[in-house]
Amino acid sequence: MTSAFRRAAMALATATSLWLAGPASAKGPDSLADLSNQVSDAVVNISATQTVETKRKGGGDMPGLPPGMGPGAPFDDLFEEFFRRRQGQGMPDLPRQRKSSSLGSGFVIDPSGVIITNNHVISDANEVTVIFNDGQKLKAEVLGKDQKVDVAVLKVKPEKPLKAVKFGDSDKARVGDWVLAVGNPFGLGGSVTAGIVSARNRNIDSGPYDNYIQTDASINKGNSGGPLFNLDGEVIGINTAILSPSGGSVGIGFATPANTVLPVIEQLQQYGETRRGWLGVRIQNVDDAIAETLSLGSVRGALVAGVDDKGPSKPAGIKAGDVIVRFDGKPIKESRDLPKLVAATPVGKDVELVIMRSGKEETKKVKLGRLEDGEKVASRDEGKEKSEPTGPAAQSALGLELSRLTDELRARYQIKDAVKTGVLITSVDPSSSAAEKRLQPGEILLEVNQEPVNDPADAVKKIKALKESGKKTALLIVANGQGDAHFVALPVD
Repeated sequence: MTSAFRRAAMALATATSLWLAGPASAKGPDSLADLSNQVSDAVVNISATQTVETKRKGGGDMPGLPPGMGPGAPFDDLFEEFFRRRQGQGMPDLPRQRKSSSLGSGFVIDPSGVIITNNHVISDANEVTVIFNDGQKLKAEVLGKDQKVDVAVLKVKPEKPLKAVKFGDSDKARVGDWVLAVGNPFGLGGSVTAGIVSARNRNIDSGPYDNYIQTDASINKGNSGGPLFNLDGEVIGINTAILSPSGGSVGIGFATPANTVLPVIEQLQQYGETRRGWLGVRIQNVDDAIAETLSLGSVRGALVAGVDDKGPSKPAGIKAGDVIVRFDGKPIKESRDLPKLVAATPVGKDVELVIMRSGKEETKKVKLGRLEDGEKVASRDEGKEKSEPTGPAAQSALGLELSRLTDELRARYQIKDAVKTGVLITSVDPSSSAAEKRLQPGEILLEVNQEPVNDPADAVKKIKALKESGKKTALLIVANGQGDAHFVALPVD
């Protein structure tokens, strides 16, 4: 073997060795013991107890009955009959208390005793107990809770300062970064599991602000409310949900990002409630057909399907059919971006909206309202009587059979009085594009290409005019029986 050949062989072996070893960071940490030791004392178990008081006819539970002969036993129906007869003789109803408990996880964010967990862990509890690693148990007061991002703030009164952890910047977490989950799965407190960030900004349709961190760190029942740490010992998420056909961990867990929950936690601590911004619009996704019909150029933004009459967008001139492409200087790539940005913006702030209308950009200024006030307005408005439309007999177009709204049809399809205009869809051709877009009998056609329709013939006339003008798509606004509207683009060929 020549010296040149030997040098070439040695170089190849060295390169192969380096390639197999890979960069040091790809191996992951040698041990997570130091990190676990650093953070574990700040992670707690949450015991939530709900006490429900019920009454049993005929004096309730009978004491002293032998095993197998009480309520819930095979002969319980005989005892119920006995109790009913005794009730007829004047025996009073006696209260009976039934307790149910749930276990979850949480973590301390302030040495004085402020603790974070999921709302669903403590939502209906009459009593919440926090259990620490050293066995100490303290009753907790609920300072505030929020169902929309599933977070709750608790307060305990310890005799000495508690070990606490801090939140980190969840926006800096990258797919592939190592993470550590600590919690109380199946009641096994102090359990530590590790994995990586599998994905970011996951939408699992659990609420309006979904943007979960997905991880393969093992998360099970009881981990809810526990922290997801980065390697610096910072909380970058709250473990909230799993995707599992078996009920156990299959390596798909979800944590609410720290940057999503932090503003909510601050509001709950300060006010005991949330104070989110509110635009007062109903929105939906923009698909290819809608983007083409509205001359957007590309699929982007949030399509305004409806505007609340008492919301802040109404006086600002926002209309159904507008597409919001920027909010307060931030681009809206898809519709679910908008609610998160609006909710995180202070109530009362003047913000600029960039909208697309008739293929052109316009800028509108809106003073944000408060979401919770808007929800109360919507609740009060329900049930108000509205006038009913009139119109001619049924017509057909786009695979839809359309009829005027009558008292009989309102009752049959359970259409609320809030729906006061439009024509009723009474049949959908199963082979049509309308069926592919999941239009259903009982829905109401409100507009065709952003022009209102008041009777079936009017709708057919507008659709025919679109076809004759060379348009390929009809943009419809369709509402359900409760009045919630959305856009649907259907081909007119």
